Amino acid sequence: MVTITLSPLYHRKQQIIAIDFIYNFAIKEYIKSINNVKWSATKQTFYVENTIKNKQNLFYKLQQKKWYVDYSKLNKKQEIKKKEQSRSIILPILNEDTQDNLNKFTKWMQQKRLSVNTINTYKEVTSYFLRYAQLKKKPISKRLVEQFNYDFIFKGNKSVSYQNQCINGIKKYLDYNSLSFTDFTLERPKKPKKLPEILSKNDVKNILDAIANLKHKTLLTLVYSAGLRIGEALQIKVQDIDSQRMLIHIKAAKGKKDRYTLLSNNFLDLLRIYYKTYKPKTYLFEGKNGSLYSNSSAQSILKKACAKASIKKRVTLHTLRHSFATHLLENGTDIRYIQDLLGHNSPKTTMIYTHVSERSIRNIKNPFDNL
Repeated sequence: MVTITLSPLYHRKQQIIAIDFIYNFAIKEYIKSINNVKWSATKQTFYVENTIKNKQNLFYKLQQKKWYVDYSKLNKKQEIKKKEQSRSIILPILNEDTQDNLNKFTKWMQQKRLSVNTINTYKEVTSYFLRYAQLKKKPISKRLVEQFNYDFIFKGNKSVSYQNQCINGIKKYLDYNSLSFTDFTLERPKKPKKLPEILSKNDVKNILDAIANLKHKTLLTLVYSAGLRIGEALQIKVQDIDSQRMLIHIKAAKGKKDRYTLLSNNFLDLLRIYYKTYKPKTYLFEGKNGSLYSNSSAQSILKKACAKASIKKRVTLHTLRHSFATHLLENGTDIRYIQDLLGHNSPKTTMIYTHVSERSIRNIKNPFDNL
């Protein structure tokens, strides 16, 4: 019998219910289809926010499958650190009218053709703001936005990136309601200027050599050799590979822009072996039943490869893209071409690689050598 275990957890300053089970594709797809269920790469589990409404819906959906549900841990009080508890705000569930308005706001964003990720992010942060407004029992005003910024974001110890996402989401919601954002001015906090982690060419080779699975090796090789975001790599279709011109056509990438990037000769050899073995039909990398391959699966592959290759740096899939750009710069490639290959809007974004380029730093004469 299928067993589903429900456990209380604390994730991103929020009480959640973790949904655990022995892996099975059909079970995974059903769990994913339940309203408000999300995947946490950090906790490596599916979860829902721990609310009465979510509990009721979750129990109902699981009972329909007649699976055994172990919810004994939910009866125990969740241990939350006092420090975290003091900073968190328990927000009420949205009332029906506000929830209906939020759904209309979501459809409005869809009509504006915003990306799925942007829509989900704006919907989530706006939901928090509207729940906060409901808690305070106040209409939307500049003062309320400032209070939300302080109580929920600052006191909640949210990141600068998250704070900017909240501002963007609220701004879009005000636009939807035909309200001027200039009346609700919030200063955007400056992001700390952190330099990206860069792998050496030898590190990249060791990571790729550590991967035995042909599909996994081909995917990560593509991400590095073409300087792609993982979302772009997973969206590539078979016909996007132009082996005659040695280019890869990236379609509707960030900012809904198309571009071309490099197709490596060495990668093409690997790709041909992969294609003959797996025979993908639509997407170059397909999950089960022709579905899109999972982002989290790709990250897990990289993590295991780094451990096997004894790489101690903090490496993500985006690290491969950063390393591709830096290695191009170190090979003498004009930064304007690198900007085009990466699909950056502004050269300022690409200029960050001049700060981590080994070639540019090594050319500086150390004054200690002249003592």
